[in-house]
Amino acid sequence: MRRVAKLSAACIATAALAVTATACGSTSSDNESSSPSSSGGGKGVKIGLAFDVGGRGDRSFNDSAARGADKAKKEFGGEIKELTAKTSDTEADREQRLSDLAEAGYNPIIGVGYAYAASMGKVAAKYPKTSFGIVDSVVDAKNVDSITFTEEQGSYLAGVAAALKSKTKHVGFIGGVDVPLIKKFEAGYVQGVKDTNPKIKVDTQYLSHGSDTSGFASPDKGKEAAAGMLDNGADVIYSAAGSSGNGAIEAVNGKKGAWAIGVDSDQYSIPGLAKYKNSILTSMVKNVDLGVYDFVKSVHGGKPLTGTNSYSLSKDGVSLSTSGGFIDDIQGKLDAAKKKIVDGSVKVKTTP
Repeated sequence: MRRVAKLSAACIATAALAVTATACGSTSSDNESSSPSSSGGGKGVKIGLAFDVGGRGDRSFNDSAARGADKAKKEFGGEIKELTAKTSDTEADREQRLSDLAEAGYNPIIGVGYAYAASMGKVAAKYPKTSFGIVDSVVDAKNVDSITFTEEQGSYLAGVAAALKSKTKHVGFIGGVDVPLIKKFEAGYVQGVKDTNPKIKVDTQYLSHGSDTSGFASPDKGKEAAAGMLDNGADVIYSAAGSSGNGAIEAVNGKKGAWAIGVDSDQYSIPGLAKYKNSILTSMVKNVDLGVYDFVKSVHGGKPLTGTNSYSLSKDGVSLSTSGGFIDDIQGKLDAAKKKIVDGSVKVKTTP
C-alpha cells in the first residue's frame, strides 16, 4: 500500500520525546539528538532514526544508516531525530522508542537493525498512516519497507581477499553477536577463503550471544579477540561486530604484516580510524545509506516503498572498498569472483 505523507514546514519543529537513550560503544553522547532544518521553508521530511547499540559515531553500521538520512535531509530539508538503543534494552524499550517517534509526528521512522523487528510489527499496526523502514530484517506490514542486504556475497569477496593476502595461511573472523544475521557474514567469508585456498585455517569467535547485544559495542572485547587470533598465527582478521570491530582494527595495527578487514562503512576513510588506516586491507561495505536514502526519498515523493527491498552484490548493495590501494594487485581475481556470484555459477551460503 502506498500512502502520501504531507509534511508542512510547520511540522519542522523539534518534538520533545520522553525517552532517555544511551549511546554505547564509541559514541560520545548519552542523549538523543535532533538536527533541525536549515532549509528555511517548503516541504521537508521529519526522519525518525532508532539506532542499534553504538548509534551515530560507531564508524560502521549505524554511521552508514546516518549517512543515508543526512543525504535525504540535505536534499529535501527537514529534520532528523535520533534515539539510540542500550545493550540492556527490552522489547518494551524498543517498542516505546518507535512509538514515541510516531507520536511526535516523525515520518518516516527507521529501525536500524534486526532487533527492532518484533516491536516494529506492533507499532506499525498502531500507526498505519506512518511509513516505517527496518534494516536487516523483514516485517510483513503494509506500511513497512524491509531493507535487506546480501551480506554473505560481500563477505565472500572479503574471504577471497583474505586468502590471497594471507602469508601465514591462517585468518580470522570476529562476529559481534551470535545471531543468524552475523552468521551470514561468517558463512560468506569462510566460503570465500576456502574456495580460494582450502588449506587456509579460519578461526571464528563471537563476542556475545542471543539477546546480549554488547558484542556490537565493546571495542575492548574486539581488541582482545583479535589479539588472541594474532597470537595464534592469524594475519588477516575480518570483523562484523559494529564498534567492537574498531578494537580489532587497533589490535591488528599493532602487529607487523597483519591486515584488518573492515565492515559496513569504508573504514579506511573514517576519520576516527585514520591512525590505523594502513592496516585496513579493505572493507566489506554494506550500503545501508543507499537503502535508507531510497526509502526516505520514496516517502518524500508520496509513494513510500513497502515490502522487501533487497540490495545485492549485483545492485552494489554490498561491495569491497578499494581505498588505500591495498587490493589493487588482486582486483582481477576479485572481479572474477564477483562475476561468478552475479551470474549464479557460485552460490554463497547464508549459514556456516
